Amino acid sequence: MNHTELKMICSRTIPFIDAETLDAREAREALFRDQQGFLLYLSKDVSSEPAEERIFRVGVREALLWLNEDPHDQGSFWA
Repeated sequence: MNHTELKMICSRTIPFIDAETLDAREAREALFRDQQGFLLYLSKDVSSEPAEERIFRVGVREALLWLNEDPHDQGSFWA
């Protein structure tokens, strides 16, 4: 039986201002690793909608870039 193990490498919370309401909000990001490589999970709460969530596979280079982002550059994977 093939068993896939998912391990969290790192997670972080990124504060942002909701453009619609000007309320302070938080986005959450987490990097995971499985036997096939890396997965990046993004979750952002916005005022008038359900939370926006994304998950996608990233390569080693993108995982290293995400891990080493300067604090003022964090959140760049939302673009």
